[in-house]
Amino acid sequence: MQNGYSIPDPLPWAQLAGPLAIAEDALARLDERLAKSPIRDGWIARTHYTDACASLWLEGELVHLEDLVLHDAGMDIRAPTHELTRAHAVLRTRRRIADAKPDWAPSPAGLDSLRGRTGQGEWEEGRGIRKEGERSFVGGYDSGDADLDTSLGGIESDPHLAAAFAAVDAANAKAERTLTGGSRTQSERDPVVYDPDWDEDARLDDWRAVVEQTRILPPTLAAALATEAWDAIAPLQHTPWLGRLLAASVLRARAKTRWHLPCLHDGLKAIPRERRRPRDAAARLAVQLEAITAAAAAGLKDHDRWLNQRTLLARKLAGRRATSKLPALLDYMLTRPIASAGMIAKELKITPRAAQDLVGELDLREVTGRGRYRAWGIL
Repeated sequence: MQNGYSIPDPLPWAQLAGPLAIAEDALARLDERLAKSPIRDGWIARTHYTDACASLWLEGELVHLEDLVLHDAGMDIRAPTHELTRAHAVLRTRRRIADAKPDWAPSPAGLDSLRGRTGQGEWEEGRGIRKEGERSFVGGYDSGDADLDTSLGGIESDPHLAAAFAAVDAANAKAERTLTGGSRTQSERDPVVYDPDWDEDARLDDWRAVVEQTRILPPTLAAALATEAWDAIAPLQHTPWLGRLLAASVLRARAKTRWHLPCLHDGLKAIPRERRRPRDAAARLAVQLEAITAAAAAGLKDHDRWLNQRTLLARKLAGRRATSKLPALLDYMLTRPIASAGMIAKELKITPRAAQDLVGELDLREVTGRGRYRAWGIL
C-alpha cells in the first residue's frame, strides 16, 4: 500500500497565490502585534486551551473549555471523560512544542520524544542510573551513602533481598515506560488496537521527506503541505491532531511566527465542514491556507479584545496599596480562559474567601451561571 505523499508538480499557483498572500499577511500582522504586546504571555496561555478543545471538536468530540481548564489545574468538579483526557494530552503537547526551540518538534529527536520514544542515554539519565563518577540508586536508596552501604551490605549475599530489589526496580522501570508512552514496542502492541503492519518509523521518514522538500517554498505553503502530508501518510495511528501542531512548528522553524505557535485547529474549525476535505488537491491546500488565515484573524481579534479589557480593569487598580493582590489577580486572569476561587487562591497563596473578595473588587464576569463551583473570566 502506498503510504507516501507527492507534492503537486507543478503547484497550482493560480489557485494558491491569492489565499497564500492573505495567509502570509495575516500571520505577519498577528505576530507583529504580539511582539510588543503587554499581554503576549497571557494570550499564548489562553490559546493553548482553545486550540486543544478545537482539536477534539474536529474529531467530532465536544470538550468544554471550562472542564479542560479545571482538569489542567487538578480541580475537576466531575470525573474526567476520555475526551477530556485526550484534550489534555493535546494541551500538554502543545505547551511542550511552544516552550521548545523552534526547530525541535519536526526533528527526529523531537518526534521521538513527542511519541514517547526517548533514546537510551536520555532514558538512563532520567532514571538516575549511575555512570562513571556518579552515584547510583538501588531500590530508591542512594548507594553513595556510606552508612547506607553498610546497612545494605548483605544484599548481594542474600538472594531473596536481591530478588526483591530487582523486582522493585523492574516495576519502577515499567511504570516509567508506561507514563512516557513507551511501555511496548511496535511489535508488542495489542493487534486489536494497533495495526501490526503500520510502520510508524517509515511513515515518519516519508513525512519528514515531504517537509524537507518544502524548504524552498513560502513558509505558510510549507505548513499547509505538511498538514496535507500528515493526513495522507497518517504516521501515527491514534494521534491525527499532532500533524497540525507540527505544521505550526514548521512556521516557527521557518521564522514566520517568532512569538507564538499558530492555532491551526482553531482555524480549521472556522471552515464549514462541507468545505474541509475537497477531492481536488489544489482545493485542499487552499482550504489549509484559509484555515491559517482564519486562525490569525481570530487570534488578532481576541488579542485586541483582551487588551481592551485589561485596560479597562487596570483603572480599578489606581490608588491600591503596593501589597494589594489585585494586580497579580489581573495578570493571572489574562492567562486563563476561566478561573475558580480555588485556582485563584492557589496561585495567589490566599484563602478561597479572600479570592472571592478580590474577584468582587475587580468585578470579573461569572461565566458558569451556577451558585456553587463558580468560575470567572475575562471574555
